[in-house]
Amino acid sequence: MTDRHRDSQASGDPDGGVKEGSSEREPRDEERTFRAHAGEAIADARNWPGYFLIALGLGALGLGLTAAGGGFEGWAMICFPAAVVLWAAGLAVVLLERKRVKNAEGKSLTDPSGH
Repeated sequence: MTDRHRDSQASGDPDGGVKEGSSEREPRDEERTFRAHAGEAIADARNWPGYFLIALGLGALGLGLTAAGGGFEGWAMICFPAAVVLWAAGLAVVLLERKRVKNAEGKSLTDPSGH
């Protein structure tokens, strides 16, 4: 058992002694993490609005299909374009955030580097 591991157990710190606000953003499990950005969707809250917009687009699609099946053409004509706009906006937010992360690493968004 290493001293760092023993110290973190003694202090009750579950993340191995890495404190909030330190130079290391989060502890990384190098043994089981194969990708450079594993868990980024959860850790980086800047993606969340894009995911929310995509989810709203799915909801609008469901509402539009229900309206079309029930004979409410007016509601269907509103929901289907709304779904497309929400998906496009959500995808744009996610891709722009992804591009920001890649630029910080000095890479292009289209680099074939896996994740």
